[in-house]
Amino acid sequence: MSGQHARVKPVSESGMRKSGMRGAGTPGAGTPGTAGLAESVELAVLERNGFVESRHIGSAVVLDATGEVAIAVGSPELPVYPRSCMKPFQALAVLESGVELDPVQTVLATASHAATPEHVRVVDSILEKAGLDADDLGCPPDWPGDSAARDGVIRAHGHQERILMNCSGKHAAMLLACVQNGWDTASYLDPEHPLQQRILAVVERETGAPVAHSGVDGCGAPVHAMSLVALARGIGRLRRATEGPARQLTESILANGWAIDGPGRANTVVIDRLGVVAKLGAEGVMVMATPDGASVALKMLDGSLRAATVVALELLARHGSLTREQVAELTPELGLAVYGGANPVGTIRVSPTL
Repeated sequence: MSGQHARVKPVSESGMRKSGMRGAGTPGAGTPGTAGLAESVELAVLERNGFVESRHIGSAVVLDATGEVAIAVGSPELPVYPRSCMKPFQALAVLESGVELDPVQTVLATASHAATPEHVRVVDSILEKAGLDADDLGCPPDWPGDSAARDGVIRAHGHQERILMNCSGKHAAMLLACVQNGWDTASYLDPEHPLQQRILAVVERETGAPVAHSGVDGCGAPVHAMSLVALARGIGRLRRATEGPARQLTESILANGWAIDGPGRANTVVIDRLGVVAKLGAEGVMVMATPDGASVALKMLDGSLRAATVVALELLARHGSLTREQVAELTPELGLAVYGGANPVGTIRVSPTL
């Protein structure tokens, strides 16, 4: 984002108590951040030939249908950058600004999409509604996340493009909101822009807590740190909504799981098979919300997402929002097998100490 820098919001002692922060975290003196090793627990392991080769450490929380903490592991009261797990709140702010989107466009506004040709077509349709084109997007150029789509671009002698970046649907929807409300489109990623101020207000309203810190996401948009408890609370509220834009967002996601991620990819599989709203975020963040109104949020300390889905599903099963059978049937589709040559020799699984 041209000329933009991270904005640090001072948080008072009372604000820390409200948001669940304990000081500034533990990464270094005077440096705000998420939980450290001593405040985290082992969530998952990678096992190869009966030997635990890698361990994923982090924190997680499950909230029940009333928004109360049901399961807490590690330090879910400490802040994280939710990264793309914040997209549902950004999309909600866009919808609440008066933007009209069809169901698939609605999902692309909250998607981390794989840039299949169909994803790109929908993003194009949002830009067309705004009277803009891909050059107006503020996200950086990228390759498609879907391997077949990426191969197709390369075979056609294509190159990285802004519209192929996984956040392009969110950016297109933001631009449409600006056009329809008479806001400047060139500065739409500035934290002080009317749209970004609306998003900040929606984030704090839905999560029920002031943000702990603000910075710039990988796509160039502002990102706001919050506790895992606050993040789970916000996602749960969206899932339980019975009317309005929040309900539109949830129903659109559940009806079009392919659009939020991509064919065979983790979020899409969970949505389509279980009717669970699922959204990943970079650096090991995951949220899910179940039909009974429960929600889960977790953060892998090492930033890896490879075990995030199975851990989230396990915690929801322990809470009783999913059955053991549902999780067992879905697990083989999550790409957790560990290979030695062409043969499976192990797996990524939930830690026995969780």
